[in-house]
Amino acid sequence: MIGNATWSRWSLVPAVVLTTCPAAMAQRAIPEESKIGGFAIGCQAYTFNRFTAFEAIEKTALAGGKVIEFYPGQSLSPEQPDLKVGHEAPAEVVAILKSKLEEHGIEAVNYGVVGVPEDEQGARKVFEFARAMGLRAITTESVDAIDTLEKLAREYDVAVAFHNHPRRPDDPDYKVWDPKFVADLVEGRDPLIGACADTGHWARSGLEPVECLRILEGRVISAHLKDLDEMGPRGHDVPFGTGACDIRAVLDELEAQGFEGNLSIEYEHDWENNVPAVGQCIGFVRGYAAD
Repeated sequence: MIGNATWSRWSLVPAVVLTTCPAAMAQRAIPEESKIGGFAIGCQAYTFNRFTAFEAIEKTALAGGKVIEFYPGQSLSPEQPDLKVGHEAPAEVVAILKSKLEEHGIEAVNYGVVGVPEDEQGARKVFEFARAMGLRAITTESVDAIDTLEKLAREYDVAVAFHNHPRRPDDPDYKVWDPKFVADLVEGRDPLIGACADTGHWARSGLEPVECLRILEGRVISAHLKDLDEMGPRGHDVPFGTGACDIRAVLDELEAQGFEGNLSIEYEHDWENNVPAVGQCIGFVRGYAAD
């Protein structure tokens, strides 16, 4: 653990100090042992945002998940709540986090949703964190930074996935809710630039998730997989297969597209006790593969 004195010392230096050699490492494939029925499935740590990152790892393992996607700002552990996960963290936090992941057999795959600045120096911090953690992708909605994101994605061989929140009727400038906008945004870009498909937020926008996936065919890097009790803005998360999002058809479409990314369960309901529901979601994917 990092004591308070160590934290004070490291808070004075740049976050995650690593080599910035120009040679890019190959984009990391998700290991087969981190998959269930051919899908790399686990949790977006935001599912457990009432808890720490350590507890999110533990709960992901308890639910049967194999992978995790971290988000910026989550407290590291109950013992060190003032330490935060993310690209502003000191290098020791990365080491501690990786040790905890290894302890529970969980693979870290993504980081986001994170805002990325257009300036290369600021954006590079995010990619350095991704490299340090051995991540496959960064999840963002920073469309204005796409040129910088593409340049650094190539340099670091870390993919960039544009994520969708629900449509905002009062904010016409918010466009990533629309898969057609994202498809046009990434057209002609490096294959490392694509989409993070949030099925629940599409449903909250009144869109059919399978149709959205088809619009983004070949560009789906990762998914925030959700099933909702009803279509529309009032829908809330329910276990896969019990809601309106037709998760079986979603998995069929991803399989047909040769999807190789991760499925992050982002269960935004029953926040204090959602491990059983997450376990049901993972069980649905396991059962899908057995059919």
